[in-house]
Parts: sequence; structure tokens; C-alpha cells
Amino acid sequence: MTALLSAARRAFHQRLVADSTLSLSTDGVASNADSNQKTSMSIALRMAHELGALEVARKLDGQRAGKLFEQAVQEFLGSTFPRLGTIRPGNWRIENVGGSRAEYQIARYEPYTHLDDLASAIRHNPMLASVLGNSYEISPDVLILREPEPDDVINRNGPIVDDDTAGLAVIRKANQERAIVHAIVSCKWTLRSDRAQNARSEALNMIRNRKGRTPHIVVVTAEPTPSRLASLALGTGDLDTVYHFALPELTRAVLASDNDEAVSMLNILISGKRLRDISDLPLDLAV
Repeated sequence: MTALLSAARRAFHQRLVADSTLSLSTDGVASNADSNQKTSMSIALRMAHELGALEVARKLDGQRAGKLFEQAVQEFLGSTFPRLGTIRPGNWRIENVGGSRAEYQIARYEPYTHLDDLASAIRHNPMLASVLGNSYEISPDVLILREPEPDDVINRNGPIVDDDTAGLAVIRKANQERAIVHAIVSCKWTLRSDRAQNARSEALNMIRNRKGRTPHIVVVTAEPTPSRLASLALGTGDLDTVYHFALPELTRAVLASDNDEAVSMLNILISGKRLRDISDLPLDLAV
């Protein structure tokens, strides 16, 4: 029997190929490669061949590819993480909110509900925006949410809560009914220019603006170049970990490139526990 994560990983890659998010141009350039960088093109091409990418007349524009990548990540997590009830029980919901940034989705959930009041205050007094800048703005791509639990579930194995105690705990549905943000997933099809720093800045905003436990904060990317992965993955304090959409395939492609610098950097990222495969993500979110 094929393991759940193996089957889901295969389906994830098949979807990216089927909708042409991962594709090859007529002159042999993979859709996640930087066509101005030889190392990027070489590594991405080997990965694309291994994953079964098809040739297309015209690759998707960046915005469309990014949106489809978000949807594929959401589907992968939706088919895996809620099924880890043996190690992480709960009533889970996986949402792709990347296309609804204007609605300020995260303010609907704990521990960020207070941001809705802040956004409302800024709308009524634009001067506040010049004072606060963008330090309160959080626009995630994928949210993993846990519904609060009714008392009969909490007390299933014996009396734990009653009307006299735990009157403010957000996990208790008797206290509040909003879902709780368990994890925030940023999806980056590639890492160009300032995208790495944008992800870091948003992660810091998530940490600073919470009123409760810090959610898992991770990035999933298909970037093929180790140096660009390092710009996001190296260091600690903001992101939990960076997850690659095909790390074993990336490793083989980098080794085949005979680029000592790229090989060394990738080894540092993996051995330093800063870069993992997307198949590791559901289990890491269960911690």
C-alpha cells in the first residue's frame, strides 16, 4: 500500500504539470527557472524532466503560476494534515486566502481578531496609516485553522472544564466561536528580487501582531537556485522553515550540475535544518 504522503506528493506534482504551472518552453527552459542565469536553468531543467513536465507554447505569467501554486499547496495540505489525527487531533480547515487579500482574511480568526478593529480605525482615520506604516498588514496565502472545541469533546475522557474556570481559553467553543490560526503558509513559486525579504517582513508582522500563541510560519517554494533559497532560509527568528516543492529532485539536479558552490550551499541549508521537502510539512505542522 502506498503511504499517504507519497501518494499526495505525487498528486501534487502531477497537478502542477497538468495545469502547466511546471512546464518547459519550446527552447527547453523550465517555467520556474531564471532564463538569465545558467545555473538556475540547468537545475530547473533536470528537475522538470524528472517530474514529467511537458512542453508548452507559452508559459503562464507569474501571477497565474503563483495562484495555481497556492491552490496546489492548499490541496496537498488538505489531503494530508487533517488525516494526522493520531498525532494531532482536531477539527481542521485549510483555506487558500491569497486571492482575497483586500478582505483582510486573517482578522477573522484568533489570535488576530483585534486587527479588524485596527483596520477599521485606519479606514476612518487615514492619518493612522502614516504612523503605523505596514507593520499591521498580514496577507497570507494558505491558512491552517482549527475550530474551537465544544465542552463535551474536551470532557470526553472525564471532567476537565466547567462553568467556573477556563473562561477565556480560545480553544473552548463556549468562550468564542472563531477558528484559531494554527499555521500560516506563504507560497512562492520562485524567489526573485525582494520576495524573500517580503516573506520575512510579513512573518515578523505575524509574530508582533498576535495576541496569543505564535502560529507555525512557513514558506513553500519551487525556486531551483540554492543561493536564492539561502536568502530566505538562512537564519532563524522569523520563519519556522522553508519547504521545497521537490527537495530530493532538487538535490539530484544540483549534484549533477557540478557547481561546487551550489552543492555546498544546499548541503548547508539541509543539514542546518532550514530547508525540507514539502512531504515533511504536514508532520512538522503536527508538532
